[in-house]
Amino acid sequence: MLLRADVVPKTVENFRALCTGEKGYGYKGSEFHRIIPTILVQGGDFCDQNGTGGRSIYGECFADENFELQHATAGVLSMASAGSHTNNSKFLITTGPTPWMDGKNVVFGHVELGMDVVERMEDFGSRSGKTSRRIFIENCGDIELIEGVTKPWNMSVYKPIK
Repeated sequence: MLLRADVVPKTVENFRALCTGEKGYGYKGSEFHRIIPTILVQGGDFCDQNGTGGRSIYGECFADENFELQHATAGVLSMASAGSHTNNSKFLITTGPTPWMDGKNVVFGHVELGMDVVERMEDFGSRSGKTSRRIFIENCGDIELIEGVTKPWNMSVYKPIK
């Protein structure tokens, strides 16, 4: 995933820290609780595992930074909020254009590699969002590009950050 800290640094730092679990809590082992084919896959509720909970690194919720980036294509990484300034740990990945989310959900990146996995997840979703199979985040964290490498789609050029 490419995270846009240049546009929404606070939102990106929240997601990054929850990926690493460096605050003592985070996404590892959490479930994708909502999948609507051709629209989105949603996860990040590591508190309740059903979309009713969530926790940011800044407290319960934090404010929307801006709505500069848009939900124009599949693969957009966005906060899944319950209204203005209710961002916590829940996030979504679009599986098609979702322009009705613009101005409501903060976009903070996009999937660069692995969209095929997201598309496979759609097979277990429904129009209501209810999933037919439990899908978990088995592992997550930080990776960095090795200096001088210009092909980010080649996973062999990445190394885990320890």
